[in-house]
Amino acid sequence: MSESVLSEILVTLADLKASQQLLSQKVDTIQASKDEHTYKHKVSHYNSSPGHSDSDVDTIVSPTFATDDNPGVWTEKPVLTTYVGQKGVKPAKMNWGEADPKVRGPIVISRLASSINNRNAIGAYGGPYSIYRALAVAMGDLPADHKPNFENTQPPIKIKQQPQWSDPSKIVSMDPFGHLTNQYYKTEIEEGLDVRPTIAITRAHMIVPELQEELRNGGLKVDGRVMVNESGELNVHKAAVDPVWYLPGVAARLNVDEQYLRRSLFENSGGMYSELVTRPDIKLFLPPIGGLTVYIFGNHELLSDPNTRLTVRVHDECNGSDVFGSDICTCRPYLIYGMKESIKEAQNGGVGLIIYFRKEGRALGEVTKYLVYNARKRGGDSASTYFARTENVAGVKDMRFQALMPDVLHWLGVTKIDRFMSMSNMKHDAVVDAGIKILERCEIPDELIPPDSKVEMEAKIAAGYFSKGHIPCAEELTKTVGRGWDEFHH
Repeated sequence: MSESVLSEILVTLADLKASQQLLSQKVDTIQASKDEHTYKHKVSHYNSSPGHSDSDVDTIVSPTFATDDNPGVWTEKPVLTTYVGQKGVKPAKMNWGEADPKVRGPIVISRLASSINNRNAIGAYGGPYSIYRALAVAMGDLPADHKPNFENTQPPIKIKQQPQWSDPSKIVSMDPFGHLTNQYYKTEIEEGLDVRPTIAITRAHMIVPELQEELRNGGLKVDGRVMVNESGELNVHKAAVDPVWYLPGVAARLNVDEQYLRRSLFENSGGMYSELVTRPDIKLFLPPIGGLTVYIFGNHELLSDPNTRLTVRVHDECNGSDVFGSDICTCRPYLIYGMKESIKEAQNGGVGLIIYFRKEGRALGEVTKYLVYNARKRGGDSASTYFARTENVAGVKDMRFQALMPDVLHWLGVTKIDRFMSMSNMKHDAVVDAGIKILERCEIPDELIPPDSKVEMEAKIAAGYFSKGHIPCAEELTKTVGRGWDEFHH
């Protein structure tokens, strides 16, 4: 081949390359314009009809995204949101409040390509732990389409189905069938549907140093059933519960508009869950928050028996006190006291119940709590300014909003509490408003209150916490002060 012919070929190839680049740019421009038009159409349509799409071509059925690590388990392009009536979207049935779990239907939430069209819930299994699952998948430690093997994971005890399970006004923040997923939806799971438990029940032995001391001092006794031996080992059944929110019921319980609740959840979670806004037909949300743990002392079958005495402590997480023994609050002492009285109740033929919620720092979080501690100690730690310090930082005194708390009591069939081991007016009112009777309220004994926590205790009693003793006035609150930082030894 002559040099002139080769030169002509090279020139032709260069011209062809330039033409292809120009064509590619034009295609990208046209596609961008089309995408912008489609987006504006959807926004315009959404503004006039929230959550709906009238497009016949909208679809999330697409090729799967495949790499060496993820061989075709996700959609080819990330699905940022879906719409009601969108082509290809066919949510699995969900009839919340149905007594028959097969009629009610399973919770389908997986975003794998095989099930993304069939989701009837927003969020992810595992709540906040779904983020760690994402890391494991991204690092290649966990297949994106891993399906758990649930063999031998069934509960060791039976929690009898209660009438409250089929009352959509009684249980709105957890799935009452969440521990029976593998039983009722076995066929669906075997056919490939990713359905997972949101409740797990097990049995265990516990050893608590303070209760061992109570045993040595005669405050507790060995019965071989609850306190099983002289070492102070306790026999307990426990259940871990992940939250499942039925949004219409949550909105009604909190007395807010459902649409505004959805918008607030969307905005205050960084826009993580767009379908809260675009899919009003999906009524379930698995929020990225901690759940709760139930500890049962005694015969669990008697929990729903109104003729059996029941002692209950509802406790909200406080890592600093519960685990590490901080003395700025009464959390651990009150928790241990509630456990002690629950054990005594069980040993006397009743049942004891501890319900432990993951609501650190009044659901404000530990960072906020420590900022408040700093403001308290630097500004003069007085009972008169106790709540003001929290409001200055967080904007509110408390974000636990106990209205959802009684759901777990309904799940267990509780209709009456003989001894309620809490001084909280919010917890008491939430339980009573849920139709559950409280016969006696038990405050923490004075000898269990650490000196530095008297600021908190006096402030709460003055604000409405239950107490049989003196209610401090405003002047008295100014005289109740906590330890200053100058008293700390460094």
